[in-house]
Formats: sequence, C-alpha cells, structure tokens
Amino acid sequence: MSTLRLLNATGAVTDAELREGGGYARPTSPLQSRVAYAAAHVVPKVHADNTPGQPADIDWDSTLAFRRNVYSWGLGVADAMDTAQRNMGLDAAATRELIARSAEVAREEGGSVVVGVNTDHVADSHISLDQVIAAYKEQLHFTEEQGAGPVLMASRHLARVATDADDYRRVYRDVLSSATVPVVLHWLGTAFDPELAGYFGADDWQTASAVLLDVIAEQPDKIAGVKMSLLNAESEISVRERLPEGVRMFTGDDFNYVGLIGGDTLRQAQGPSVAKRAHSDALLGAFAAITPVASAAIQALDAGDPARYLEILGPTEELSRQVFAAPTFYYKTGVAFLAWLNGHQPAFQMVGGLHSARSLPHLSRIVELANASLALENPELARERWHGMLRLNGVDA
Repeated sequence: MSTLRLLNATGAVTDAELREGGGYARPTSPLQSRVAYAAAHVVPKVHADNTPGQPADIDWDSTLAFRRNVYSWGLGVADAMDTAQRNMGLDAAATRELIARSAEVAREEGGSVVVGVNTDHVADSHISLDQVIAAYKEQLHFTEEQGAGPVLMASRHLARVATDADDYRRVYRDVLSSATVPVVLHWLGTAFDPELAGYFGADDWQTASAVLLDVIAEQPDKIAGVKMSLLNAESEISVRERLPEGVRMFTGDDFNYVGLIGGDTLRQAQGPSVAKRAHSDALLGAFAAITPVASAAIQALDAGDPARYLEILGPTEELSRQVFAAPTFYYKTGVAFLAWLNGHQPAFQMVGGLHSARSLPHLSRIVELANASLALENPELARERWHGMLRLNGVDA
C-alpha cells in the first residue's frame, strides 16, 4: 500500500493511503445534458524568467496539449480568461497569441472554444467611456476573426470610469451592437478581482443584477449566456430564473457548482413534490483541475443517473473550495499545481512567479483532497512529484 505524506500548518506530518484513480472513461459521443467549459491555464517554459513583472514566456507545446486533453474528455475550453492569469502575468501580446493558437487547436480537435474579451491591452489606467468601448471592440473583433466565441469580461477600466448604472448600459449596448456572433457576459466578483467593486453600478448583487438583466433584455439575440462568478449560489439562481429563453447560465461558482449544475435533475430525483427548476451549465476554472471527473459526472447525467453524478462530482467541491480559498485570486496556483501533479506540465512553474503564491501546507491539503475525490489521474506519479517537492523543502517523505 502506497501512502501520501501530508504537512499541516503547524509543521506536523501525517500519512494517508494513496487511493487508486477513478478509472473514468472518455466519452464516445458528445456530452448532451450540460454544456461545460474548463477555463484553462498557461504553462511557462521551465528555463524562462518566470519572475514577477516579466513578460509571459509560454511553453506552447504543454499549454496546447492541455487543451487537447480537455477536448478528449468532451469539455470545451474557455481561454485567455482569469484562469490563464489575465491581468496576473499574462501580458497583452501573449494573450493575443494564446487566443489565436487556442482557436486553431479547437478547429483541429473539433472542440468548442470561447475566449476572454477585455480592455486590458490599454496601458493607461484611466480612460474615457468612449475609449473603453473602442478597446472592447478591438479585442472583440480580433476574437471573432480567430473564430472563437467571445466572453465579454468585466473591465477594470470600466469599473474605474463608470459613475452610475447608465454608464454600464451604454458601454455594453454599444459593444454588443457591434458583435457579429452571440457573446457570453462575464460577471466576476470582488473575491476574484477587488478592483471590480461596484460593477454594473452597485455593490449589492440584487441591484447590480437588475442592470445586467436590462443589458441582456435590450439585445437578447446578442447574448449566448452569462457566466456568474460571485461565489454566491443565491445570486446565480436569482439571475438564472429571469434569463430570456435561449440565454444560458454558465456557473462560475467554484464553491457551489455541484448543486447549480445538477439543478432540476437533482431536485426531481428527490421526489415529485419538489418543484422543477432550471440548471446551470458550466464555465469553471475548477473543471480545468478535475477534467476527467467533471466529464464522468456529466456522462452520468447523460445516462439519467443523478445519484452517480453526485457520487462522482460531490467530493470534488471540497477540493475546489481549497483551491479557491481566500485570497481567491491565487486559485490559479492550485490549478497549475494539480496540472503538474497529473503530468500535464513538466514543472510546477507559472508566469509571473505565481507558483509561490500558496504555502506548502495549503498545497498539501490540495493533495489530500484530490486523493480523496479521485482527482489524481495517475496517483503514483502525483505521489512521486509531491514527495519530491516536500524533500526539496526539507520535509522527510
């Protein structure tokens, strides 16, 4: 029996039994019951200057191989978003190249890709509303030219310059009018980016969500869906229930995705007295960390087995809560760490030096929960890599 050496915050070590992997099978046909995107990260070159403030020097072979692996499990890829370290190490030039390369891989693999559209290529911190609109449109049209689906991300520039809800309505109205394909609107909460406080013109989600729904109602044919990343299931359900027909809710709630994705399927399984309600689809950084598990869970829903869905996906939520623990914007470190443990990149490194953003005990807890939830794709490889990391840091393993 193999064991995992674990380290807690006091420096004490314990051992846990290394579990066998889940043995999940790749789907033989497209997933049907939910649309799911894994928000993918980027892998830097091992020999690059991956230190804070340096431009991203990306290992394209490993980065794109990761996306091919996601497609092989039936999920789509959400790229050039916050999981890819947008505004946290991924510079504007690297972002454009990532979008172009990722769109090409999607065509080769027959997969679905959506990518982030923002205003972050503009170096000035404060710009006018007209400049915000122009910046959004520049990235939007580049994305459309690459053949990727646009995700209109929350803009720090807009959050700084907007004085009221009407400013948000104006910007989104103008940008959406110029879109040639339906877009996904992304509402990113302050846990992920504190600079987005008061987005859509209010600090409370009830008022802000009314503005978001106004934006959608003006041009519903321009909206493919909404990605909610507030880590608040109540707010997501409230918005979801008021979306126009044909507009999807993509959960970005890495704390509560099991119930949100399960939705009405889980409630109906509990008995006929439970009212039927909708479900969320998924656009999650967590799904980049647990791709085989996520695929297997959706395959269970496709097979009409919600109990199996819960059995597979339920244990991963505690893992995701650890990966996305406060300060939440450092969750990218956990995603890259799991990619390394699972053999998807040669070293535990990140652009901008972000691999140093979590403590060894924090990473140890990720190892423990990944093992418990069968999210280690090759448990022996993960054990070997983790124990090597412990020894490198002076911990006997």
